[in-house]
Amino acid sequence: MELQLESMAVEMPQVEGHPNRCGFRGVLTTVDRASDRAPSGARGHRVMLTAEAAEAALPSLLGMAVDYAPELDRHDARRKAGIITDAELRNLATGGQCIAVRGYIFARDFPEVIEAVREMGRAELGMSYEIADVRVADVNAEVWRVTQFAFTGAAVLKRGRAAYRDTWLELEN
Repeated sequence: MELQLESMAVEMPQVEGHPNRCGFRGVLTTVDRASDRAPSGARGHRVMLTAEAAEAALPSLLGMAVDYAPELDRHDARRKAGIITDAELRNLATGGQCIAVRGYIFARDFPEVIEAVREMGRAELGMSYEIADVRVADVNAEVWRVTQFAFTGAAVLKRGRAAYRDTWLELEN
């Protein structure tokens, strides 16, 4: 059995007790598996990010913002509440792979996001990616197989609103 792990990170200096940094970790998406529902912008098609495309796009994810909408029911690219500093393609215990992320929520600037994540936590919250420059193998297919893209951000939202049910987000201690 061969285990391969791809990881990238932006090194942030440790600042003990920083008032505006609250660490988070989560699963942004699965790869090589169709979404459970159609993501916004996919014109009603479910989507599958190929592992090759996801691996190639990992560098574009670093430094991208995490946004939120007040009801946690959609993306809002104008509410940048955090930043992704680490992303890796990871094997799932259930089989398949995912993109695991880490970063910071701007705690002092967005206390309502910290409160919502603390209240709802991993069980109720999911994540969703934002991508651009997308190439799809066959736009007429029921499931769009994405073969190339760049990450432009991510969103935290209620798990039931996420296109992938296996996504989650939680605060780090």
